[in-house]
Amino acid sequence: MIASLLIANRGEIACRIIRTARAMGIRTIAVYSDADANARHVAQADEAVHIGPSPARESYLVHAKILDAAKSTGADAIHPGYGFLSENVDFAEAVRAQGLVWVGAPPASIRAMGLKDAAKTLMIAAGVPVTPGYIGDDQDPAHLQAEADRIGYPVLIKAVAGGGGKGMRRVDAAADFAEALVSCRREAAASFGDDRVLIEKYILGPRHIEVQVFGDTHGNVVHVFERDCSLQRRHQKVIEEAPAPGMDAATRAAICEAAVKAAKAVDYVGAGTIEFIADASDGLRADRIWFMEMNTRLQVEHPVTEAITGIDLVEWQLRVASGEALPKRQDELAIQGWAMEARLYAENPTIGFLPSTGPLDRLRFPTDIRIDSGVEEGGEVTPFYDPMIAKLIVHAPTRPGAAAKLARAAAATQVWPVRTNAAFLSRAAGHPDFIAGHVDTGFIARHAGTLVPASEPSPAVLQVAAQAILPPVTGDPWTSLVGFRSNAAPDLRVAVAVAGQTYLVDRGVAPLATVVAVKDGSEVLFLDGEAWSFARPRAADVAGDDAPSDGAVMAPMPGRIVSIAVATGDRVAKGQRLLVLEAMKMEQGLVAPFDGIVAEVKAIEGAQVSEGTTLIRVAKGD
Repeated sequence: MIASLLIANRGEIACRIIRTARAMGIRTIAVYSDADANARHVAQADEAVHIGPSPARESYLVHAKILDAAKSTGADAIHPGYGFLSENVDFAEAVRAQGLVWVGAPPASIRAMGLKDAAKTLMIAAGVPVTPGYIGDDQDPAHLQAEADRIGYPVLIKAVAGGGGKGMRRVDAAADFAEALVSCRREAAASFGDDRVLIEKYILGPRHIEVQVFGDTHGNVVHVFERDCSLQRRHQKVIEEAPAPGMDAATRAAICEAAVKAAKAVDYVGAGTIEFIADASDGLRADRIWFMEMNTRLQVEHPVTEAITGIDLVEWQLRVASGEALPKRQDELAIQGWAMEARLYAENPTIGFLPSTGPLDRLRFPTDIRIDSGVEEGGEVTPFYDPMIAKLIVHAPTRPGAAAKLARAAAATQVWPVRTNAAFLSRAAGHPDFIAGHVDTGFIARHAGTLVPASEPSPAVLQVAAQAILPPVTGDPWTSLVGFRSNAAPDLRVAVAVAGQTYLVDRGVAPLATVVAVKDGSEVLFLDGEAWSFARPRAADVAGDDAPSDGAVMAPMPGRIVSIAVATGDRVAKGQRLLVLEAMKMEQGLVAPFDGIVAEVKAIEGAQVSEGTTLIRVAKGD
């Protein structure tokens, strides 16, 4: 058995592997960049080695630094996690050349499945059904156009070396093919250094179904059933579940058998995932499910498979890498209940899912579910890496029960001041079509109007904020008469400032919510996965019934002030750009809310600011 394990990854991934390794009595070694010096995975490991600057290309992706760290700490194995170097053939071979155990797929298997066109050719030879399309060396645009015409539109152009949704274009008509091909090739060359493409029939109403496979060095290969990863946004998975809804026994047997064939075709060892696309327009059928690609590593969504089978896939990885046989035979594996996983991201759905970075002054999760996370309260979401904060993983006897549990868990999640997609996840898991199992890769786009929270606070949020800043209504005339006037009925409207804007609210019964004081005494309320700052407004802000804006221009997300275009005293017009804020390498211009005069400039060029910080104030005036 491996005695000392270096984990060539970070965050949630490293923490997940450390948890199992520690339970098995294996010494763990973490690596970290400048940005991760105080990260959770560093604190949890038995030993940690600094490997360079914050950008991944200067630290986590540098083979020599990882290998040097392994040598200096006496590690006898390297686990690459998932992402980063997990499917890098050169790194896998370098690890083995150093006499270290590689806890991953054999380099030959990675190479065989690394290019989509070669992998599909191999699968055809192995008897695995593949999506109708064109795979070939003739990359002449005219030939590719002719093949697309033959296949029939819509088609999908895909980079042969692609992944993560990059180098991929849907084409609905022949007239659009040439332009889409140029764009796809340009992106493929920039992302992968390879502009070759293949053409596939685009499946309408598609389901993304994948099968977990596992092989050992003794010739054994098993499947660990399927997962459904159809809930996606821009080709990125959002909610995954196991088993797949609507999967009957015959179809499951066919897809899982095909997955085992695929793994055996490349002499697979370790954890891997065979990904399929299904035409579910008439329900799931064995003759309408086709091979897409193989991920030669553990997947982000592996916890749902663990939940329904009761096995630890990381433990299996470590045992197989140590030369042991698979812990269970195929007939010893069974499905128990239903599991779902939601990816909690640091992003703001109300402004186009723009990334959100900054400190985690508040980070609380429900305690009755599994949470896989690489950050903790008091930590920080930096702009250097994937913005996933945590995975919310639930398990229940039935699918409706799992969906309800996930919706509640996302609604109860509290994060501040970083913005998240928690409310979006809760709405998705609680949507009637999702609960009914009517899912495909277009689900989120179809229902975006009801899934994405509004940018303005709801009446329920305003009620909670109003109740929080005022004493309860009692028989005491000094607290019950709000806006008292002689011989007049009491005014039951309450002025409250939420997210910097002032509202007049009819005092009423507020829904249950969590209200807390966070850093610097600011008050935040959490309701249904959303988070809102609130305060008692200034008297000048509530002079009229319309509660006009005070002209405060605030940072919509944590970021850096790139430039400031105005100075105190400048006259500005509504919509005029005042400054530019940069977050996660994206720039956003902030504009004047109305015609007026710049009364105050608080922003400083080059400074980092938190979400909700007042940067400029515009006053109305002639």
